[in-house]
Amino acid sequence: MRKTRRSAGSLTAVGTGYLFGAHVTTEARISIEKAEKLFYVVSDRLTENWLRSLNPTAETLSSCYAVGKDRRLTYEEMVERTLAPVRAGQRVCLAFYGHPAVCSFPPREAVRRARREGFDAVILPGISAEDCLFADLNIDPSAGCQSFEATNFVVRRHKPDVTAALILWQVGQIGVSTYLEMELWSRKGLRILTDLLRETYPAKHKVTIYETNFSPLSEPRLHTVTLGQLSRAPVTVGSLLYVPPLYSAPIDEEMKQRLGYG
Repeated sequence: MRKTRRSAGSLTAVGTGYLFGAHVTTEARISIEKAEKLFYVVSDRLTENWLRSLNPTAETLSSCYAVGKDRRLTYEEMVERTLAPVRAGQRVCLAFYGHPAVCSFPPREAVRRARREGFDAVILPGISAEDCLFADLNIDPSAGCQSFEATNFVVRRHKPDVTAALILWQVGQIGVSTYLEMELWSRKGLRILTDLLRETYPAKHKVTIYETNFSPLSEPRLHTVTLGQLSRAPVTVGSLLYVPPLYSAPIDEEMKQRLGYG
């Protein structure tokens, strides 16, 4: 039996990607334009102005951030501001840069709460920084790929598979729970991450610090260093770390024969 909805209110979370205007899917754009209320969090003024041109109700949630404010409080405020018009019966769209379900708590939590309260709520896919990394570094993740938020990776002491690529998100803000107006939030956290990786990879292993571009006129930032140099490397809160595999996993000949392969 179909669940009865409590009102006409609804929520659609969409991603704007990173490249101004070009990374938004047709599905996401329609949701942005047709929303009775649009909230957004983006990282550049061009995208902000573009969203405002698509929907005059557009309102930034970036005002929820404050220097020294616990980001958990910030995210809670974003979620509740988003849900207020949903509860009042409006069609709401929440637009976040990148992919709305990847390393982005407010869209996921807002959708979860809306569904729990009986409202229609969906997340539409977007282009993440990891997707951009795959393209810019010419990497096929189907060969094997591990992806972790960096603080999660450190505090859980994950043991990476050295035969597969490793991608770490937000390596410039490891262990930091408050908002800061700095490019790098924690050099200490970067050193701890480096020490942890050194337990698995040699110091001479080359890694790449990656940041996607926000404009067709700019290039992605790629900086390759050895793992031994990582703790002193130019890292920001927007950086991802790509750690290539040490070697390929061996082929199991018995399994190969069972498949009739080769």
